Amino acid sequence: MELLKIERIEKYYGSRSNLTKAIDGISFSVDKGEFIAIMGASGSGKTTLLNCVSTIDRVTSGHIYLEGRDITSIKGKELNKFRREKLGFIFQDFNLLDTLTAYENISLALSIQKLDHKKIDAAVKASARQLGITDVLDKYPYQMSGGQKQRVASARALVTDPAVVLADEPTGALDSRSARMLLERFSYLNDEYDATIMMVTHDSFTASYAQRVLFIKDGKIFHEIIKGTDSRKAFFDKIIDVITLLGGDVSDAL
Repeated sequence: MELLKIERIEKYYGSRSNLTKAIDGISFSVDKGEFIAIMGASGSGKTTLLNCVSTIDRVTSGHIYLEGRDITSIKGKELNKFRREKLGFIFQDFNLLDTLTAYENISLALSIQKLDHKKIDAAVKASARQLGITDVLDKYPYQMSGGQKQRVASARALVTDPAVVLADEPTGALDSRSARMLLERFSYLNDEYDATIMMVTHDSFTASYAQRVLFIKDGKIFHEIIKGTDSRKAFFDKIIDVITLLGGDVSDAL
């Protein structure tokens, strides 16, 4: 079932005398329960695309539909409510609040929604179990490893049961072991809980965990590959082949 639809979007930055076209007529859709990766070199437009889907940036033209609703037309307080209820965000630098424990960081979005304390407690603990971080719920960010902090950030994104999780370079600040653990959790959440994940990455290893990869070049979709029944290693090899066509300017370390 189609969950997200991007329809001929364009995004310009700058003034009339110095315009930059960051996104050039991109269209695609994401089904409910799909795990999709967006790849491209620095400056290709992949992060701008994610920012437009997340409503952090507004498109210059075109439309983005989530669950059939045109999110490009939402404004003000309604937009803030939409972000809280429908979108989960995972950033490269974690964005945890240092003065709050892991439990408090995860529960914050639910507290803002003024949910009952028992419901918040149950949701936080369930999300922590899914990400394997029940043992750090009482710890502060400075007491956690990078991998633990990113899994706390992931739990925070998932605890509200969003329609789609948007991840911007989620493994960028992690060592290889922590990155692998996080990606395996993403796959588990996608397989077992039907979580819809849209992830921007420059890294082929990270992208190989997705079900589909879109490659962006100069603000346009350059190519698309689908994992299907391929092993992750075979899918990784296909990603590398496309990156070679792109010019090899995207990380290809396994």
